[in-house]
Amino acid sequence: MPKTGLSGLLRPEDSIVVLIDHQPYQFANLHSHEPTMIVNNVIGLAKTAKVFNVPTILTTVIEGRGGYLIKGLQDVFPEQKPIDRTFINTWEDPKVTDIVKKSGRKQLVLAALWTEICLAMPAIQALGEGYEVFIVTDASGGVSLEAHDMAVRRMVQAGAVPITWTAVLAEWQRDWAREETAAGVSNVVLEHGGASGVALAWELQLLATAARAGK
Repeated sequence: MPKTGLSGLLRPEDSIVVLIDHQPYQFANLHSHEPTMIVNNVIGLAKTAKVFNVPTILTTVIEGRGGYLIKGLQDVFPEQKPIDRTFINTWEDPKVTDIVKKSGRKQLVLAALWTEICLAMPAIQALGEGYEVFIVTDASGGVSLEAHDMAVRRMVQAGAVPITWTAVLAEWQRDWAREETAAGVSNVVLEHGGASGVALAWELQLLATAARAGK
């Protein structure tokens, strides 16, 4: 699998996203990140996938006990019922893997709670099946910083590519001349990009002020 060169970057037409177990039980023991950051980042990732029409699978584990998918994430895909599993390892559930296989897409973008279990297991198995696996580390989290860090190291050793959600956005966009997605990307950055979103809003303000002054 290519890790360098242009072919080593993400392409929206070859990507598929699986978002795993962003639900209350998992958040209750999340200690590697501030939980509001994971909430923000996974919703930003999901909205980005929607802008680029990248197929996105939502999944939970034992929803009846672990709780529903967080509302902000479900609201991005209101028509989609998350696939509820008993398998700890998402990649052992054919309800998920059949969708991925039928898509024909080989760039697998994963984010999960927890990193050391629900992200590591499917990432390692999918790598063995020939997928290019990209793990979105800031939309995932573990029960401790050490657990998250060791899991990322393990997945990297196995061949996964660690990436952050804004890097996913940038690689899918690639060129600001792609106007069909540029506005949607800008909206996601405004809503979820933190300081980058604030700076973009300021830039838009300045451009509007200049345009009014030029009339």
